[in-house]
Amino acid sequence: MKLVTAADAVRAVPNGATVIIGGSGAGHALPQLFIDTLADVYRSESAPNDLTTVRVVGIGDFADRGFSQLALPGLMRRTIGSNIGNEPRLGTLIENGEVEAYSFPQGVLSQLCREIAAGRPGLITSVGLDTYVDPRHTGGKQGSATEDLVEVVELAGEEWLFYRAFPIDVAVIRGSVIDEDGNLTMDDEAVKGEMLAMAMAARNSGGIVIAQAKSLAAAKSLPARSVVVPGALIDLAYLDPDQTQTYATVHSPYYSGALRRTNTGGGNPPPLDIRKVIARRSLLEFRPGDICNLGFGISQMIGAIAWEEGIEDRLVLTVEQGIFGGVPVAGNEGGAGFNYQAMIDQPSMFDFYDGGGLDIASLSFAQIDARGNVNVHKFPGRLRGPGGFPNISSRTGRICFVGSLTTSGLRVGVADGRLHIEAEGSLSKFVESVDEVSFSGAMANRRGQHVRYITERAVFELGDGHVTLIEIAEGLDPEADVIAHMGFIPEVSDNLATIDRRVFTDEAMGLADEFRRKQ
Repeated sequence: MKLVTAADAVRAVPNGATVIIGGSGAGHALPQLFIDTLADVYRSESAPNDLTTVRVVGIGDFADRGFSQLALPGLMRRTIGSNIGNEPRLGTLIENGEVEAYSFPQGVLSQLCREIAAGRPGLITSVGLDTYVDPRHTGGKQGSATEDLVEVVELAGEEWLFYRAFPIDVAVIRGSVIDEDGNLTMDDEAVKGEMLAMAMAARNSGGIVIAQAKSLAAAKSLPARSVVVPGALIDLAYLDPDQTQTYATVHSPYYSGALRRTNTGGGNPPPLDIRKVIARRSLLEFRPGDICNLGFGISQMIGAIAWEEGIEDRLVLTVEQGIFGGVPVAGNEGGAGFNYQAMIDQPSMFDFYDGGGLDIASLSFAQIDARGNVNVHKFPGRLRGPGGFPNISSRTGRICFVGSLTTSGLRVGVADGRLHIEAEGSLSKFVESVDEVSFSGAMANRRGQHVRYITERAVFELGDGHVTLIEIAEGLDPEADVIAHMGFIPEVSDNLATIDRRVFTDEAMGLADEFRRKQ
């Protein structure tokens, strides 16, 4: 391992290289100084250029930091990731046809790092079948991309998707402390990601590995069990003494797992609004002992509500970045957690998800159509991506898709234990046909998954290719307040029920006692 400046590390990247950068979301284990320096060096030297950039998770603050900084004409010719929503300036470049782009599921990219490291031709998985990434749909292409990187294959009488491997010329990873021999630890990080798999993929592709760390230790002074990436795999390293745990947090011992929060450390309960109503109704689908995943957006509130109800230890909440148990962190720091049982590598977490290990998941939706398909990744006027949504939803036995019935101007009030629609949204999220498929209703029926679509005023269920209204908020009319604001006419259950009144009240729902009775 050679210790260099960040600028020298950037200059070690050849023109035309395929560069994979570790980290997640809003700064989690992210080598941000490399991104800063790459943008600066390119502006002054016009090199390195013509890059193919890869990241497993969307990287950025939804504004100017992260991959938005790399939205410089000529810097890259192609980019591959799971969600470009964090990186709006790069999204604009792609929409203008200046960069080819591919959007693959987060778990696919995470696991593909191991396939590349092992010298295998690619990843074979059922994740993505009959969705946007299936080559019979878009093959994951965005903007001006034309090359096919995914194909359908048949093995043992079943269809699978084959995601082709590609060589990694440069892997840029991050840890907490690096020693003089190049051994890298991640003890202070909020996630581990796939740093080891990335380093091995670059090494076995004949490329180089660049590491960022906050501190330098003497040779052979680090506990061997703390080393995540051995020094033999790292070529260059640089230090960033100002490295923060995430964009928003300098360092939290709770995020790193060094300390546990007390039972008063979860903050104030979320306010009673439309988001809490929806998240609460979703939580009512959870059972004691369930192993769960909570998606971005409204579903992230479920962790805080479980904490408020005193049942966070009765559920095993997981985060795809590798947090197993505890309470996921909501908002732009999603991906972190506290009071967890374990922090594992991201590829292993997706192995667990893909194999059907989750009991239940609560995930957001942008559109739902008459066949039960869900779109979560395509929005008018702005490129996005599905993140880990296709993996999480692929084989989970019970799924709640959560969101409001309408949008664009919707205002609702919650008072006296009831929902009050003050102004209706002008745009229905229940449409005849979704813009692109992130989740296939037909595949869910084939796999026997139990699927519910939960809104602030109504709950629907998928069965035999039909979406059926099964619950409605007290005092609302099914036709006037629900069906009239949908782009298709759902089935209506003969036993249409009223949504549990507890979700509309200020007090806790009493789930701790309920969970004790169920165990």
